[in-house]
Amino acid sequence: MSRRLLLALFVCCAGFLQAEPAGESALALYKAKRYPEARAAFEQIVARDPRNAPAHYYLGLIAQRRSDDDEAIRQLEQATALDPKKSDYFMDLGAAYGSAAGHAGLFAKMGLAEKCQAALEHAVALDPDNLVARNGLVTYYRSAPSFVGGGMGKAYAEAEEIRRRDPLMGASVLGQLYLADQKYEEAFATFEDALKAHPDAYLALYSIGRAAAQTGLHPERGEQALRRCLELPPGKGDPGHAPVQWRLGNLAEKRGNLAAARAAYEAALKIDPGFTQAKDSLAKLK
Repeated sequence: MSRRLLLALFVCCAGFLQAEPAGESALALYKAKRYPEARAAFEQIVARDPRNAPAHYYLGLIAQRRSDDDEAIRQLEQATALDPKKSDYFMDLGAAYGSAAGHAGLFAKMGLAEKCQAALEHAVALDPDNLVARNGLVTYYRSAPSFVGGGMGKAYAEAEEIRRRDPLMGASVLGQLYLADQKYEEAFATFEDALKAHPDAYLALYSIGRAAAQTGLHPERGEQALRRCLELPPGKGDPGHAPVQWRLGNLAEKRGNLAAARAAYEAALKIDPGFTQAKDSLAKLK
């Protein structure tokens, strides 16, 4: 599933948690990425109040972070049962089902896939403007076979709906769908169309650079777009400057300029020392 879907944070349940000191402390630990301590704090809340839906929700998110699919599903199912009106609860439950399906046997995979689709579609039904959930559906429809509800036609329709509600995010999602469908020029055209209306749209610029790095097409335009990204602040939810540097390294590698690639990967790690892709790319150069 989309990483962006798995990392959706701090939804409206946060206000409920902050209403009590223990909840506020647990949420602060979560926001500080002190996940083992946050887990212990939320578990204390659940021990006192087993019907505390937000605490179950955050325990589910923490379980996702340590790749414990069974625990994530258990906690998120409890959260959705206790508060069935929260779109984000169902969105992350769908992500947990999808993650579990990736490790399951054939028959279990089919059941989990159907649950994933149902949870994501319910999230969108609860909040049609939950574009992260809609993007999760794009990923599902694109990846799943037709006998469990997948299909590229559904994926394109959902991507167009995202673009109708948020032109820039929609262009990114639709362009990535074109790339997955090997419709490379359509992808570049979609990103460039978004820039006509928003010339310095960070995400559209990054998408051009990423597409160039992935396909090897239009490398000069890709590099130009990525370097413009480095001059702009990323928006909320956009890839930061570390991924930009990594993509510049990818482009340099494709041109055979290993020195430039190494410099770009090192620049990415200077920005984010934990950036795994840059670490792996740099290791392969040595």
